[in-house]
Amino acid sequence: MSLKAFHLVFISASIVLAIGFGAWCLGPQTDLSGSTRVVSALVSFGLGAGLFGYEAWFLRRTRG
Repeated sequence: MSLKAFHLVFISASIVLAIGFGAWCLGPQTDLSGSTRVVSALVSFGLGAGLFGYEAWFLRRTRG
């Protein structure tokens, strides 16, 4: 596996983890308080979106 392929797999896994954590924060069985849950979910979703943008940028930059 090349370094580029490893990087893409690692970033993709990080996106899934960030979005999954955000969804977990909004779930009914968490022990977090109301505002902490919402802030944690928003930060997590924002990081997932940022990672998605970074992956798109990385793919464009490394083509060819």
